[in-house]
Amino acid sequence: MRNFPLSRGTVAGLIKGYVAVSAVVYTETFNGVLQNSPTNLLLLLALGIPTACILVMYFVRPCTPSLDEDNAAEHSHFMFTQISSVVLGVYLMVATILGDTLKLSSTITYLLFGIMILLLLAPLAIPIKMTLYPNKPKRENASTLTPSYSTDSLSGPDQENSEPLLGSTSTFVTGTNDYDEATDVDLLLAEGEGAVNLKKKRGPRRGDDFTFREALVKADFWLLFIVYFCGVGTGVTVLNNLAQIGMAVGADDTTILLCLFGFCNFVGRILGGSVSEYFVRSRMLPRPFWMMCTQIIMAITFLLFATGLHSLIFVSTTLLGICYGVQFAVMIPTVSELFGLKDFGLMYNFMLLVNPLGAFFFSVLLAGYIYDKEAAKQHPGVLESSTCLGPDCFRLTFYVCAIVCCCGTLVSVLFIARIKPVYQMLYASGSFRHPRSQQQLH
Repeated sequence: MRNFPLSRGTVAGLIKGYVAVSAVVYTETFNGVLQNSPTNLLLLLALGIPTACILVMYFVRPCTPSLDEDNAAEHSHFMFTQISSVVLGVYLMVATILGDTLKLSSTITYLLFGIMILLLLAPLAIPIKMTLYPNKPKRENASTLTPSYSTDSLSGPDQENSEPLLGSTSTFVTGTNDYDEATDVDLLLAEGEGAVNLKKKRGPRRGDDFTFREALVKADFWLLFIVYFCGVGTGVTVLNNLAQIGMAVGADDTTILLCLFGFCNFVGRILGGSVSEYFVRSRMLPRPFWMMCTQIIMAITFLLFATGLHSLIFVSTTLLGICYGVQFAVMIPTVSELFGLKDFGLMYNFMLLVNPLGAFFFSVLLAGYIYDKEAAKQHPGVLESSTCLGPDCFRLTFYVCAIVCCCGTLVSVLFIARIKPVYQMLYASGSFRHPRSQQQLH
């Protein structure tokens, strides 16, 4: 988020997208190179992964961000990474299906694994190219720049309900109205002398840098948490029980079903980041709008799941996977835009509490209880857990999840209405403008 502040949605979509395909990568590694050995898998997780993290840790560090909206090189690099990631996702889905349906020789298996590694390392072509062929910095004439500075920090004290108006900004450019310039200077001098001490009257406003404690008392923080909980909490319920859901409707092989969900989850994360980035800059459309749209689709998808029709299981899984992925890609940049990057790590990880909470309430308490109850009806007298077959195994669970998504949609409408002025202020010129940094320039 700090290294690429002008491409937050794209960055979030890429990073979370690679997280989504990581499960398929481990599956391919387990089935191919590790030869289905649990011991070798545990060794990989215990020794191989920490070693890889230590080796690349040096390269993950802050750098000077580019603040040029028309940086063609950065746009092309992101485009290359997105294309290579999509190719990787398609390849993994095809390789998984082939490995599951055909008996491949060890030579072909290692070949497929090698291609997967090359696709995973494809983004490394960017730093290699930048090292071998560095771009020469362009010299700009400072006298031709006329930056605009915002004075919205001098607006009313109610930062929760009153947002800065777009028309209230003034411009400090040589040759403009002397009265406006003198007024701004007088106000700044008065604040410096203590006559107008705004810092003691109120805290940061949405769009500024919040501390974690300051964000916790904001209604918008909890509205985003609720919206995210309704989408991800219900989606993770299907993800955790997808194999049982497939068997309940008569699917012979749930591996393909899981692979389909993983790939669509990956696509949803990539699309969610890129699409929200485009519309927030071109239309000043708040990113949570896409969370609202996907939760409407999720509610319909849960009703499709509830029918228990085998012919709809793949369509439902595809839709839910895409919508589930969008939730992640949209939440991350939204947190950074509304509450800044000062304590972004704390806020982001607090939002991730939605995953275990959703799994506990919807997957364990709801889906697990209903599934065991229906299985007991089908196998009376059996003390051990049994497999449940038929649409009744998860029907009530899907109805509850659909209702939760409908509630999340209603909360999203309220949330979007509240934060729309914030996005108009941040992206009024088509590019991100941090109000606090502009005040410092002022």
